[in-house]
Amino acid sequence: MSTVETIDKNKVKFTFSVDAETFEKGMDYSYNKNKNSINIQGFRKGKAPRKLIEAQYGKAIFYDDAINFVLPDAYEKAVEENGIEVVSKPEIDVVSLDNGVTFSAEVYVKPEVKLGDYKGLTYTKKEVNPKDEEIDAEINKELEKAARTVTVTDRPINNGDIATIDFKGYVDDVAFEGGEGKDFDLNIGSHTFIDNFEEQLAGHNVGDDVTVNVTFPEDYGQKDLAGKAARFEVEIKNIKVREVPELSDEFVEDTTEFDNIKDYRNDICGKLLAQNVQRAEAEKEEELINKLCDGAEVDIPQPMIDSDVDMKIQEYSYQLQQQGLSLDMYLQYMGQTVDSMKEAYKPLSEKHVKARLVLEAIAKAEKIEISDDDIKEEAEKVAKSYGIEAEQVMKSPDFVKTVKDDLSRQKALKLVGEAAKEEKPEKEAKKEAKAKAKEAKKEAKAEKKAAKEDK
Repeated sequence: MSTVETIDKNKVKFTFSVDAETFEKGMDYSYNKNKNSINIQGFRKGKAPRKLIEAQYGKAIFYDDAINFVLPDAYEKAVEENGIEVVSKPEIDVVSLDNGVTFSAEVYVKPEVKLGDYKGLTYTKKEVNPKDEEIDAEINKELEKAARTVTVTDRPINNGDIATIDFKGYVDDVAFEGGEGKDFDLNIGSHTFIDNFEEQLAGHNVGDDVTVNVTFPEDYGQKDLAGKAARFEVEIKNIKVREVPELSDEFVEDTTEFDNIKDYRNDICGKLLAQNVQRAEAEKEEELINKLCDGAEVDIPQPMIDSDVDMKIQEYSYQLQQQGLSLDMYLQYMGQTVDSMKEAYKPLSEKHVKARLVLEAIAKAEKIEISDDDIKEEAEKVAKSYGIEAEQVMKSPDFVKTVKDDLSRQKALKLVGEAAKEEKPEKEAKKEAKAKAKEAKKEAKAEKKAAKEDK
């Protein structure tokens, strides 16, 4: 075990060594890796003895790969022996190559968290019973899904219609890339197109050729078009309208498992209630986490925030790939860079990292433990989704550590939530306070009257 020296806030330096015997194995590895690329007169490539190569070129020729061979295990062992909770990539230097190799490492470590009160917090009570307008909105969604599209031939385009158009755009009388479309269905009033494009089609009929004049926004994603005036030549090829069915027992019976509107509404009400309960619980957790973070003090090392930002960008990049779009293409279209994206993510990442650290501190303070059964249960969930055995999942040390950390934070938040108290909505609280004040006033008046009568 080596001495750990604090060199800055949440940053430490420590040394660790690899003995001569282990480093010799690294040198052998390096020799075997590189011997085929080293020329020694009188020997075919790969046949020259190591000592001869070292005599001609010096031992240092094999140092880089030998060091890279022995470093990972030695570093991990030193971190474990010293009980260091590393939160950044290490800055490693070679201190000495005498009798083995000695390294120094500088790393950021997990910061100490000074917790505020975390038991007995309050949260705003949310109304979960669905309102009639919520139920109506869900029913309208289903009616919209059942709508049929009908071609219109006896009138011009109105707001809400679907106009099938061909169009070609020009800037300074020159057609621009991406400004042409054929048989495009445009929902009039949806503001899919820029500026007042759609409004200029209203009132025109099938077969009309319409010139539409617009101006691209100053912040338009395609920079060569931003702020410029454009002309679109548009041909109206078809007009369609969506006919939404009326809600009736017949519609319910034909499109659902229910026989009448009442049963259908009750079912939707039940589903909305379940959603509202779930959303209320999520909002409760978020409110409590915000209060936990506000009440805690912690100096977060910048590498922790940067690492979280990088992870979020990677996740977003993956989502874009699922949609057939690369991150570079997205950034170019949005007029952004990776650096500007990182800056935008930093406040959110700082909040997430702090929340994670605070919950971990609560788990530690409350001595929350994760059992083998807890880990096995999570492993079985993962195994089922990938079609493999749970034992195979549990062999990964990273999986076990990640699950323990995640579950301990979840249990810490559950503990905080169970100890939290409902805070009534402002309107309800004011009403209650007003009633109490009225009652107090009434009692004071009665006491005053009684005192007067006694006299």
